[in-house]
Amino acid sequence: MKKIEKMKSRIALLVMFLMMFVSGYAVNDELKVGMECGYAPFNWFQNNDKNGAVKIENGYCNGYDVEIAKLIAKGLNKKLVIVKSEWDALLGPALSAGKVDIVIAGMSPTPERKQSLSFTKPYYESDLVVVVRKNSKYANAKSINDFKGAKITGQQSTLHYNVIDQMKGVAKQEAMKNFPSMVVALSSGKIDGYVSERPGAMAAVDSNPELKFVSFEGENGFTYEKSELDIAIGVKKGDEELVGKIDKILDEITPEQRKGIMDSAIKNQPKTDEVGENADGEKTFFAWVAFFVKNNWKGFLTGTWNTLFISLTGTIVGFIIGLGVTLVKNINTDERTPKLKKIILKIANTIFSVYVAVFRGTPMIVQSMVIYYGLADILKFSPMGAALFIVSINTGAYMCEIIRGGIDSIDKGQFEAAEALGMTHFQMMSSIIFPQMFRVILPSIGNEFIINIKDTSVLNVISVTELFYTSKAIAGTYSKYYEVFIITSVIYFFLTFTLTAILKYIEKKIDGPQNFEFLEEVAEENSQNVEISGGNA
Repeated sequence: MKKIEKMKSRIALLVMFLMMFVSGYAVNDELKVGMECGYAPFNWFQNNDKNGAVKIENGYCNGYDVEIAKLIAKGLNKKLVIVKSEWDALLGPALSAGKVDIVIAGMSPTPERKQSLSFTKPYYESDLVVVVRKNSKYANAKSINDFKGAKITGQQSTLHYNVIDQMKGVAKQEAMKNFPSMVVALSSGKIDGYVSERPGAMAAVDSNPELKFVSFEGENGFTYEKSELDIAIGVKKGDEELVGKIDKILDEITPEQRKGIMDSAIKNQPKTDEVGENADGEKTFFAWVAFFVKNNWKGFLTGTWNTLFISLTGTIVGFIIGLGVTLVKNINTDERTPKLKKIILKIANTIFSVYVAVFRGTPMIVQSMVIYYGLADILKFSPMGAALFIVSINTGAYMCEIIRGGIDSIDKGQFEAAEALGMTHFQMMSSIIFPQMFRVILPSIGNEFIINIKDTSVLNVISVTELFYTSKAIAGTYSKYYEVFIITSVIYFFLTFTLTAILKYIEKKIDGPQNFEFLEEVAEENSQNVEISGGNA
């Protein structure tokens, strides 16, 4: 009976472990909506459910897009689930991989996007403006041709960036991934302006009083097809049934309702009234830092914990993978080795060599996109499960080389002595080689752990809520990158510095005392002490 209960508990633990890796996106009564949660007033990140915000991992999401998503979910009789994702993933991979059902992210149905996505009717119509600094010489521009010499940019893969070619005499800058980064670049003077839709510009100006946007009338503005600026909902290519259902719901939303929703979104976007000001009425750097720490410490804490969990688990599992692969690759064969064993070892060594070459030769961010989105039909990972898997196998490839170098550092005579004693390969490695090798490779293992702490930042492309992901969400909401990432940098430095100190302590303990005493000298000293004490008695 006890054995049965023990087995049940083990099975339960195994199931719980596997659930971390298996995607939880298979519930049919849910409508999974992908959005950035960092593009106010369409969508933004906040710390509470104020004004009807929807719960997401590590916080809440709100905005015009969220309200539209609520109406669609209600019309489809489904529970709304917001999936925060990077812009690049929203352009197709998230839909094609089944991670989301629809994308509501202020996306225009351009001809290029229509090749990979299906689109509904527009749920918002807007126009193009240029956001500049209030004290800029371009602040009073009346035409798009009044920006000669200005450094202008726009969001990557959007109409905003393409129409810059219509502005005569401007210095077209490299496209940027999102609007918060453009706001930061504009505020710091790296650019003179960026092209935006009116609602996004209104939100940016509301959060940053030093900015303003310039609008144009008639022929003084940009030339484009009206449909190019319509904002529609992205659906998986070919799913016309879902497109038709959503279109019917959108038809029921009147223009007055849409205007009211947008006005409320602009009004309700996160404010910075709590940020302290100096005598000149300016919000200082330290006031911003204090504001973000006070209002977002839970988010930073959760992001830090997830970063540590992913990096530590990945390092441990990666070490086990690397050790296993290296042990197999170091099995020696000779004329006495059975032919079948030779064939199996040769095949295994070839597979392991390819594995090491591929995962050491490609960036982790690329591996993340391929595994999470490209292999979604085969590997049903949740974001956290994918993160653990990716970091583990990536680390395993590097650990193979680290352990191989550690084995090569051991004198060959010890291998020969072990073989002469009749020890098996496993006995030799576990009893003789590994204890000596571990001290040699310990600094490299520590370095790999530190690298993993920092490299988890690339996992934001698959919506993993680690420290960098959390920081981007906060920075995107307030268009304050510098202040937020100063806090993030301090956290990363604290983690790596503390870990380095712990590793040095462990190394010192393994090494033992620097000075050793011979047993004969100790015995002689003790006998002399006994004689002296006896004489005194």
